[in-house]
Amino acid sequence: MIKLRLKRFGKKREASYRIVAMNSDARRDGRPLEELGFYNPRTDETRLEVPAIIRRLQQGAQPTKTVKHILEKANVFEQLKAQS
Repeated sequence: MIKLRLKRFGKKREASYRIVAMNSDARRDGRPLEELGFYNPRTDETRLEVPAIIRRLQQGAQPTKTVKHILEKANVFEQLKAQS
């Protein structure tokens, strides 16, 4: 199953995350199928590639809890419903 989840990068104690599409059984920092955005919890900065995220969701990808919350804040699910 394909999941939308966070991939950690950055220095110790200064973590940032990339939002990626990966197989659910792949390791956390493994090679992603596609990079879909960026999230920095220290500054609450997010950059999302919304068309690519919507395409992955339409293909059946499941977001993790944290990614789902980030997407809800960015109103991605409303855009998904509008396209359906």
